[in-house]
Amino acid sequence: MTDDADGVEVDVEDPEASDAEADADEAADPETVGDPLADRVAEYDEDLAEEVADVVGDRNRLAEDVEDLEAEVEDHEERLQRVQADFQNYKKRAKRKQAETEERATEDLVTRLLDVRDNLTRALAEESGDVDSLREGVEMTKRELDRVFEDEGVAEIAPEPGSETDPHRHEVMLEVSSDEPEGTVAEVYRPGYEMGEKVLRAAQVTVSDGSGDANDA
Repeated sequence: MTDDADGVEVDVEDPEASDAEADADEAADPETVGDPLADRVAEYDEDLAEEVADVVGDRNRLAEDVEDLEAEVEDHEERLQRVQADFQNYKKRAKRKQAETEERATEDLVTRLLDVRDNLTRALAEESGDVDSLREGVEMTKRELDRVFEDEGVAEIAPEPGSETDPHRHEVMLEVSSDEPEGTVAEVYRPGYEMGEKVLRAAQVTVSDGSGDANDA
């Protein structure tokens, strides 16, 4: 503040004060804020300071990218946890449904076998003394049981004499003298059963030692 020749007070702007205010305004603007490291380097080398500023800018952008990626990873992890939970629930439902299906299948089979048992009970209770009648009743019951097995896909394993043995379907009991070729089935001791491709019980068989076949030669 100064007086002019007419005694009027005139405001005189202080250059240093103006520079200070400009610096303050620049500091308040985020886009014009410089990096402290770049500012210090600029005191010695302005070109190098620009490179430092670029590196710092790249660093800041990378930091933002990392934050975005971390958020994305967290989102994927949450989605994965939901998928895993859904899959575990699906496995539990599938297992429960399978158990219920197997239970119903077992109940159905047992119900059908009850009729077979009833027929056997009636056959045993027959007091007529007629052996032929009793035999006929037992044979009828066996045919009924065979129908149940057939409906369930159960097939008998009873290899013909002279056929090759199958270690997966036949259980060799012993070797006997037979007219059949050596190593082939001589006789079925006890038939086996299979259901689809699964062997429920292997057939017990005897195999020929080939002695009878050799004597014939």
